[in-house]
Amino acid sequence: MIFAWIEERRGEYPIAALCRALGVSRSGYYARANRPRSPTAVRRDELVGRMRAVHAEVRGRYGSPRLAVELKARGVACCVNTVAKAMKAHGLRAKTVKRFVRTTDSNHRHPVSENVLDRGFTAAGPNEKWAMDITYIPTLEGWLFLALVVDLFSRRIVGWAMAEAMTSRLVVDALDLAVGQRDVPAGLIAHSDRESPYASAHYQAELRRHGMVWSMSGVGQCWDNAVVESTFGRLKQELVHGETYATRDAARASIFEYVEVFYNRVRRHSTLGYVSPAEFERTHDPNNR
Repeated sequence: MIFAWIEERRGEYPIAALCRALGVSRSGYYARANRPRSPTAVRRDELVGRMRAVHAEVRGRYGSPRLAVELKARGVACCVNTVAKAMKAHGLRAKTVKRFVRTTDSNHRHPVSENVLDRGFTAAGPNEKWAMDITYIPTLEGWLFLALVVDLFSRRIVGWAMAEAMTSRLVVDALDLAVGQRDVPAGLIAHSDRESPYASAHYQAELRRHGMVWSMSGVGQCWDNAVVESTFGRLKQELVHGETYATRDAARASIFEYVEVFYNRVRRHSTLGYVSPAEFERTHDPNNR
């Protein structure tokens, strides 16, 4: 390990000075340097090289479990512990989660619904249960509000919309996009929190038009909508935190790429057995593309 440390810093200080400071001989250092590298060392370096490539490709969004699965899918033999140790040794880190901040404001006089979903976050097939919510994205122009619709079967984001204000139009646009992309049967449960846009007459009329069942979280119960809260957490962890968006349009483009290109089609979800939502749906229905 001492000789490896010297090798990494040989361009900064004279070899003789480094050996003297660390109490090793120059002859020992050069003997090691001229010795053929072991097969184990070669395999380790190849693994680290592949890890760096995948880590850069997913923009640092994967920790050791997802990175190990991705490497195995590409034919690289490894285990989670080996990947975790190598990530630590070579400074490869996944983006971290910031503290959760509650943003729901249910202080309004609109009618609300009972919690029909009742934390039933699994479904037997697509388009049985949708969960939705709103979050905000900071930009130098001001807040950009983002509404999502998530299918609880595959965790796929099936609808989304962005706007400068948190209005009923925002959530209806997200719902309309989801309906336009999916075959919506009557009786689909549409679950949200109690924010005023979801309690508005505009939104309720859209649910009735499509024959959906209205469901809302309890007061102050963020766990009643845990899947979408988790989706927002991942989006902010893997994309928004660390970014400074100069304009709302820049944020819109960034979020569009994350949702449609990465999250739905590439990102490996632990809940789905480490496959993407799109792949999970294709496995369920090979005709679904």
